[in-house]
Amino acid sequence: MTDCGCEKAKAELEEFLHNELCASDVAEVQEHLETCADCRSEVEVGRTLTEVMQRACKESAPEHLRELVMLKLRGLQAAR
Repeated sequence: MTDCGCEKAKAELEEFLHNELCASDVAEVQEHLETCADCRSEVEVGRTLTEVMQRACKESAPEHLRELVMLKLRGLQAAR
């Protein structure tokens, strides 16, 4: 197998992080990551962002914020 290179690894980063690549593409990206610190760093940033977003989506907004948003939405609807 040949190293896929930075361009391909970075182009497929999102799919790689979300396990959406076929097995051969995963193997190529992993092989590249073994030898490229820059791409490994990008993968770590991507993983961190993904984890933060997943946690944020599981949390609910504070009650006062939800009330403010609903109040603003009602005001916009009434203005129509």
